[in-house]
Amino acid sequence: MFKRSLAASTALFALTLALPANTYAAFDLQWWHAMTGANNEVINQLAKEFNESQNAYTITPVFKGTYPETLNAGIAAFRSKQAPAIIQVFDAGSGVMMGAEGAIVPAADVLQKGGFTFDKSQYLAGIAAYYSKPDGTMLSFPYNSSSPIMYYNKDMFAKAGLNTENPPKTWPEVFEAAKKIKTGGAACGLTSTWLTWIQTENFAAWNNVAYGTQENGLGGNDVKLEFNAPLFVQHFQAIADLAKDGTFRYGGRTSEAKQLFMSGECAILTESSGGLGDIIKSGVKYGIGQLPYYEGHGPQNTIPGGASLWVFAGKSDEEYKGVAQFFNFLSQTKIQAKLHQVSGYMPVTNAAYEETKKSGFYDKNPGRETPILQMMGKAPTENSKGVRLINLPQVRDIMNEEFEAMLAGQQDAKSALDKAVERGNAAIAEAVGN
Repeated sequence: MFKRSLAASTALFALTLALPANTYAAFDLQWWHAMTGANNEVINQLAKEFNESQNAYTITPVFKGTYPETLNAGIAAFRSKQAPAIIQVFDAGSGVMMGAEGAIVPAADVLQKGGFTFDKSQYLAGIAAYYSKPDGTMLSFPYNSSSPIMYYNKDMFAKAGLNTENPPKTWPEVFEAAKKIKTGGAACGLTSTWLTWIQTENFAAWNNVAYGTQENGLGGNDVKLEFNAPLFVQHFQAIADLAKDGTFRYGGRTSEAKQLFMSGECAILTESSGGLGDIIKSGVKYGIGQLPYYEGHGPQNTIPGGASLWVFAGKSDEEYKGVAQFFNFLSQTKIQAKLHQVSGYMPVTNAAYEETKKSGFYDKNPGRETPILQMMGKAPTENSKGVRLINLPQVRDIMNEEFEAMLAGQQDAKSALDKAVERGNAAIAEAVGN
């Protein structure tokens, strides 16, 4: 992936030979992250393998809470001049980090400091573009990219008389299946993690409808939100109606609803492909289907979720060389293929994707290629390139507040979405100084 000059490689090799096997690394590089469960185990294993591969640097993973909590902790640490070398930032925080030019060093520059050259063509196009400047400069290193998919409980489907090998594909079909499952005695038919990312941002892209102006923020910061259009209202009113008798059950603002599926309470879950590791560990007999859509609108393409790795400013050249070496380690085909296969996150390199296909992994594990095909299926439109707001985490909080009032029966979907758009637009205008 990255090519090191012969002189730099020789120097590093000589240094490695000169150090005894039990010598402690001279540079400790903290990696703040938000991974829990099976994905936390993957991070610890990756750090262990890198640390054992050389003696010059130690990567130390540090769990800092949820995605929003990790972002806030990183901002506070930078302000107090105690920032880690690397921080994992979720997709919604990309706009925040991109606007903090003095706080970060672009990943492309870090790699250059380490003697590596970034080759954009080696990465899945949609992922590389999402984490780069318009001129193609990579700002952060794509670590765990995901796509929302549908998981379903095969045992609960069979009990309700539903086809266990051909899950519903459209939202109306999903809603009918959820009702049938609930009527049959199940505690819950349908749930979803991340109502903002899955049911709003990816809903817009997958159904090829606008989330906001300015190409959903990719064309400029002065965005006017548009997710109160009729298709969004129709969709969220259907969810609100299902919530009245518990057919739809709300789990929380981020990934909490995954527990409702793993416990066997809810039969259908829309969730990140990155949630797969925990679902496998739960022992649920599950199937995977594509993200549902509405006839006449989708499917178009999904947009990346998950997170990328950002590098803070203010570190020494030697520390940046260590980060560059770690990013090169993560880019190895065998590492990317393994990360994809054990976690459910997408391989970020084309080579890892091709290697996984060649191994027969997708033939043995039906549905595991679905998130990649969803993202790569069609060329993105102005509605489906992604969402990038200067304060997307704040806008998501506003949306969640209105969604929660809707699900509590305090307002209908149109009121919830209208209020979220009005409040969100005011927050964006304040953030950009209008």
